[in-house]
Amino acid sequence: MQRCPTRRTFVKATGAATLGGFALHAPLVRAASPNGKLSHASIGVGGMMGPGNWQNIKSHPRAEIVAICDVDQKHLAAAAVHMPDSPKYTDWREMLANEGDKIDSVNVTVPDHMHAPMTLTALKAGKHVYCQKPLCHDVAECRAVAEAAKAYGRITQLGTQAASGAGDRMAVEYLRSGVLGRVKKVIVCSNRPGAIANYRPVGPRPDKTDSVPGTLKWDLWLGSAPERPFVSGVYHPVKWRGWQDFGTGWLGDIGCHVFDSWWKGLRLTAPKSVIAEVQESWRDSPERRADTWPQSVHVTWTFDGNEASGGQDFTVEWFDGLMFPPTEAQEMAKAAGFSKFPAESSMVVGEKGSMIVPNGAGPRFSPKDKFKDIPRLKLPPRNHYHHFVDACLGGEKTESFFEQTGPMTEAILLGTVAIRVPGRKLTWDAVNMKFPNAPEAERFLRRRYRDGWAVEGVA
Repeated sequence: MQRCPTRRTFVKATGAATLGGFALHAPLVRAASPNGKLSHASIGVGGMMGPGNWQNIKSHPRAEIVAICDVDQKHLAAAAVHMPDSPKYTDWREMLANEGDKIDSVNVTVPDHMHAPMTLTALKAGKHVYCQKPLCHDVAECRAVAEAAKAYGRITQLGTQAASGAGDRMAVEYLRSGVLGRVKKVIVCSNRPGAIANYRPVGPRPDKTDSVPGTLKWDLWLGSAPERPFVSGVYHPVKWRGWQDFGTGWLGDIGCHVFDSWWKGLRLTAPKSVIAEVQESWRDSPERRADTWPQSVHVTWTFDGNEASGGQDFTVEWFDGLMFPPTEAQEMAKAAGFSKFPAESSMVVGEKGSMIVPNGAGPRFSPKDKFKDIPRLKLPPRNHYHHFVDACLGGEKTESFFEQTGPMTEAILLGTVAIRVPGRKLTWDAVNMKFPNAPEAERFLRRRYRDGWAVEGVA
């Protein structure tokens, strides 16, 4: 068996600058599989999304899983029951080194802080990539990944499953047709009370250390993040999202789902400014602000006017936790037939009315009577994962390819920057990736990777 790449060779393989810090040498693209199938490797086969990812890809008649990888051997063992002939790895670098000539594509289904290192390495190796949302942990990583995907010409798909559904696709078509007239603002929310307890730590970082289970490669789980002691039930396998080292909070987790349809429908690019309001208990606790994400936030982005807004600037507002959309939006939701503003949804407000899209469902208009003659579009069903496989095999482009979703994720992650400097309106220079009025906030645009995990040009 070929040895796992050393940390030095890993840095060398993913570094060197010309575009976004990455050398754009032509990748070695594997020839089509002799049996006409897509040979896929799954990185992250357990946890919340891992099984669903590999199961859906494996269910495509022209796809086969040729290797699986997970830092938790319990996850590996459970997946291997269904793929007994697929080589098993705990180190994704070793898997790519040993199996690279057999792999066409990979999925990256791991905590946010490792999305960029894995995705960039796979793209440079000539692999197509399906990556879970958010695309990356940091703004700078998103920029680099989107540029690399374009430069290498690989097929990519972000894990925004609803984007392939008829509801989101319908919403995109309605917005592009101008059915609401001039767009005035967008309101987005995710207010699931149960998620607060399950995914958002309230207190500071635990001051204890537990023994690492023999089935878990904790150093590999940490990867690019700062070295932290293992604490049972705190980080792995699910609660990492609430810690700044590993996750991007509720906005990063859910934002890509509920931003996708209107982002594409309104053909947005970068915002011009962003500001955040956060819960006082988190804002006033230095210990919590240093480690965790708040349980409730309200973020406002301002966008330059475009064709959809009639050339006038407009705002996008996000509400989560125990911060809710304003009374005006609640009333518009009721006029669309909802008992209240849907817990996880987006609302686009235009001069003729509004359109509400609950996550994973079809759009509704407000007021109902005014839009009763709008035809319900009939769109063919589409399997989100199969669409990725089909695209890799020469079919049409995916809905959520990185060049498109990269700028969207950047905007969302700018919100996570604003959360860490609450109450400060940050003006954004997207071209130069700077905050002209708040250079001190630029430290949140990119992390310092742990020694041995650096990716040149990003961290």
